[in-house]
Amino acid sequence: MSVYLDHNATTRVRPEAVAAVARALETVGNPSSVHAAGRAVRALMEQARADVAALIAAPPQTVIFTGGGTEANALAIQSAVATGSRRLIVSAIEHDSVLETAKASDAAVEFLPVDANGVADLTWLRDRLAAWDEGDGRPFVALMLANNETGVIQPVAEAAELVRAANGWLHVDAIQAVGKIPCDSRAIGADTLSISAHKLGGPMGVGALTFGPRATMVRVQHGGGQERGRRAGTENIPGISGFGATVKANSSVGDPAWRDAAADRLKAVGAMVLGEGEPRLPNTLCVAAPGWDAERQVMALDLAGVMVSAGSACSSGKVKPSHVLTAMGHTDLAPAAIRVSGGWDTTEADWARFADAWLEAHARHEARRKEVA
Repeated sequence: MSVYLDHNATTRVRPEAVAAVARALETVGNPSSVHAAGRAVRALMEQARADVAALIAAPPQTVIFTGGGTEANALAIQSAVATGSRRLIVSAIEHDSVLETAKASDAAVEFLPVDANGVADLTWLRDRLAAWDEGDGRPFVALMLANNETGVIQPVAEAAELVRAANGWLHVDAIQAVGKIPCDSRAIGADTLSISAHKLGGPMGVGALTFGPRATMVRVQHGGGQERGRRAGTENIPGISGFGATVKANSSVGDPAWRDAAADRLKAVGAMVLGEGEPRLPNTLCVAAPGWDAERQVMALDLAGVMVSAGSACSSGKVKPSHVLTAMGHTDLAPAAIRVSGGWDTTEADWARFADAWLEAHARHEARRKEVA
């Protein structure tokens, strides 16, 4: 029986979400229509909006449904640039959807460094904001709530205080964190915050962005007046309904002790856990085996029926070092690091099976290496 431990890439769809999607597909009506059928579909959407808003402690009217987490991140960054931010500070460990959108904008981009454990350097941020040039417009800072590769949780609330003191805009990518740790968008000081359904057990292709009173949203996708004029296009009602059902049903992603027990077995033969010294998401393990390529680890595990990934899913299959581990100063370990991540249906036995398979493959790798030597 196969074991799926790549939930940070995407999670198995929950049965509650499947049922909600099916019901929505069977319901006719455009949510912008004023007749009875349209009002019924809009009611489905607004209930889902309320449920998603409750998950992140946001007022429902501030939740914009998008076509996924990438679009949600882009909408925040593009809105900031459109309203006057001419220089963006982006943490060096952000997801590519943030990094690439920032680079593609008309603004200059600077990278907020991290330490060896992958934690953002707030002293650097404080000093940089103190020296801000008014000609660069309003400061914009992007700092994710938890990293998708290492699981390291970032000091977002502390960063928010610095950004707010500089009258800046803080965007928080909470896509990997929400549903795994508490996420109160207002308490942590996010001006905009993005989430995605398929990381929680919902359908792919639907996400959301919430914005606070200090953020000015600018419509990027033009057309009709959907989403209160902030995102044109008929809303994805089946996806949104599945999103709402998912957040209502969301449960634990497992006991971190299961992960740690597996990690200890790997460490006993020389593996290294990245970010181990800091608080991490309970489901995420980033582990490196010096001298053993990540791609070979992934293939060996796949042959054993265990599915993990080498870094972010959006860059899997591309032979390049992880920019996250490189930013942490672990350029030597980046080619040898894999990411193992559990989800809502992961069991203790799954983590044990991963450790068994990895150790068996590692023993074969070491035997071959000694033969060559």
